[in-house]
Formats: sequence, C-alpha cells, structure tokens
Amino acid sequence: MGRVTTRCRAQHLTAESAIARPETLAVEEPMEIRVNGRPITVTMRTPGSDIELAQGFLLTEGVITRRDDVLAVRYCRGSAGPDGANTYNVLDVTLAGDVPPPAVDITRNFYTTSSCGVCGKASIDAVRLVSRYSTADQTVEVAASTLTAMPDRLRSAQKVFSRTGGLHGAALFDPDGTMLVVREDIGRHNAVDKVIGWAFENDRIPLSRAVLLVSGRASFELTQKCAMAGAPILAAVSAPSSLAVELAVQSGITLVAFLRGDSMNVYSRPDRVTQ
Repeated sequence: MGRVTTRCRAQHLTAESAIARPETLAVEEPMEIRVNGRPITVTMRTPGSDIELAQGFLLTEGVITRRDDVLAVRYCRGSAGPDGANTYNVLDVTLAGDVPPPAVDITRNFYTTSSCGVCGKASIDAVRLVSRYSTADQTVEVAASTLTAMPDRLRSAQKVFSRTGGLHGAALFDPDGTMLVVREDIGRHNAVDKVIGWAFENDRIPLSRAVLLVSGRASFELTQKCAMAGAPILAAVSAPSSLAVELAVQSGITLVAFLRGDSMNVYSRPDRVTQ
C-alpha cells in the first residue's frame, strides 16, 4: 500500500522572517479501476481503503447492488514501478456471473459533474430512474443537537488532515449520533465512495438509517452518491449547489448544509430533523 503522506521542504515566509522547513503533504496518486480485467476509469486519490473506494464507486455508478455481486477485488501485479515493486495503483473487480458488465466509460452513464454543463433536469431524472432505493420513503429522524455535534467528531477523527490540512473527510453516523466509519481522501467524491464501500463490505446497503456527513460542500455528485446508496440524510459543513438541492428535493433526501456551531440550513425534507 502506498504512503498517505510525504515530506518536502518549503520556504515559510512571514513579515519578519523567511525560514526553510519541512512540510507534510497528502499524497495524490492515480488509481485505475478495472472490471473483469477491463479498464473502466482512473481516479486521483489518496492511497488507503482502495477496495472500499472501488466498490463504492461501482455501487454509486449503478454497476453493483449487493455484496454477492462481487466475487473478488485484487491489486494487479502489472502495476509495477521502475524498481519492479507493486505500486498498488491498479485494482481489478471480478463480478459475479449474473451481473452485467458496465459500459466502457460508466461515469457517463447517467450523471455528469458540475463542470460538464449538461441539463440539470436530465441529470436528476437519470439518477431517479437508475437508483434502486427510495430515499423518499425512509422515516428516520435525527435530532438537531445530534447533527451539530457531528462535524467536530469528524474533524477529530481526520488524522491525516490534522497533519496536512489537505484532505476531505466523509463519515457515516447512526441517527443517535454513533459514528460508524470515517474516511479521508484528496477528492471529496473518493472519501464518500470509501465510506459507501465500507457499508457495502459490511452489508449495510441500503443506508436507510444513516446520516452521510461530508467535510466540505454538497455538490450534485455527492447527493447522487447518497441517493444511489439509499441514504436519506446528507449533511455538509459548507454550502450546497443549486443542483444538489434540486436532486435532494426530487429524491426525498434531507439535505443539511452550513452545519456549523449550533446552526444549520435544511434545504429539503426538514421533517426528519427534530428539535
């Protein structure tokens, strides 16, 4: 497994001085995901929890649904560096025989990132059609005081962020505030895929009684992943995008954002947040 941090020297400047000192950086490396031996996508990620990342990605892309859909996940020996050592940057997922293989570029199947400029309504309708779980029907509730305690708990569990300041975090909580899992990554979407992959590994999909918390903003992409995993509540420390709110409303997801201190904004399904 590759390192999650590395060291380099930087010139630290203040009004009074210039000092050369070592700094700790979060590692960013490519990971290629293959399905049945065929390359599907490459994502830039922080090494760690790679198997969870691959499975979470395939679940939120609609390729797999349950644990039995995957026969094996293994690093490819072909991913060797100049010295012959395995770089652990290529993963191959072997699907069960009854699971249809994905299209060559599954990231274009039914949704687009905010940078692509595709019609928002088409993207939302596509997610609603593809998702196997109805988040709108979930009756789970969470106290506002439980939600406001979550960001500090996530932050305290982000060990690599505390050393680098350069990683996003995602966590799953039970409605009573029990923290189930925390994952970090250079990419916010990867951090979410890792916690969803953890849930997949532990047979917790759909996440019908879970709160998904992210350390940054709530984008359309993260809301889409929430819908695909069947999680009824998405909470974000920062702002939501307009398309994230639209998707949450249409999917029946409770979208909480600006979750800071003792306040928050609830943009959809506020009935799940109790005082």
